[in-house]
Amino acid sequence: MSAVAAFELKAPRDRSGLREQLAGYGFLAPWLIGFFALTLGPALASLYFSMTDYSGMSAPNWVGADNYLRIATDDPRFWTAMNVTFTFVLLSVPLKLLFALAVAVALNKGLRGLSLFRAIFYLPSLVGGSVAIAVLWRQVFAGDGLLNQALNGLFGYEGPSWISNPSYSLYTIVLLAVWQFGSAMIIFLAGLRQIPQDMYEAASIDGAGRSRQFFKITLPLLTPVIFFNAVILTIDAFKAFTSAFVISDGTGGPIDSTLFYTLYLYQEAFINFRFGYASALAWVLVLIIAFFTAMSFLTARFWVHYDD
Repeated sequence: MSAVAAFELKAPRDRSGLREQLAGYGFLAPWLIGFFALTLGPALASLYFSMTDYSGMSAPNWVGADNYLRIATDDPRFWTAMNVTFTFVLLSVPLKLLFALAVAVALNKGLRGLSLFRAIFYLPSLVGGSVAIAVLWRQVFAGDGLLNQALNGLFGYEGPSWISNPSYSLYTIVLLAVWQFGSAMIIFLAGLRQIPQDMYEAASIDGAGRSRQFFKITLPLLTPVIFFNAVILTIDAFKAFTSAFVISDGTGGPIDSTLFYTLYLYQEAFINFRFGYASALAWVLVLIIAFFTAMSFLTARFWVHYDD
């Protein structure tokens, strides 16, 4: 074959491949535009603003690492927000995992109307994060709310205003978060369906009871699902905002007992108009979440068991 013929044969193929690549980039264009314009671009802008004293009213003034130094050394509300947020994470994530796993195990027994029960338990995850549910939660746990009316009617107990008492206010939000265990439950239920039944049959023949089967078969084979749910729920817990904002009217009260990290960040940005400082707070939160996620993956090899 001559060089001219080879070039004529290769050229259409090259043009065809180029058209396929352009078509692929065309389909990717909406995602690429969204990523660069709505994710990467704002993130880089936030990183720049975190090193300025930008107030939103005037041009940003470069201050270097001053915002981060202030966070570490001269901001007591930052440490209050950290304490509240870590308490929320340490309480809500394990409890949500526990409830989700318990309900998933119960539903995995082949109950009648399984689809109905699954939908009922999943529903709070769909609506629980909304403003409407947070408002309803505030009414239920108010001093004259539904909970105190029930306690008074049934037991004659005059309950406190649960959301206005700093001793209980955070726990009402923890309870709201735990109530939204439906997503983790669905994932646990899918994981349970993947465990071979012949393993349970063999264990039963060997004399293993239900509790021993659960701890020696179900939990070890379910650890990848537990790991996935734990990481996702931990990230979501660190980002919790709506419930704390609505229940405390955006103040984080009483006496900062519900001052979540994201709520404090919001106050600094949109109430105090310290956008530069709020950007620094946001990047500190990114680093905290990245640290806990990395530690989860580093420690997973000691307790997460895969098929191999």
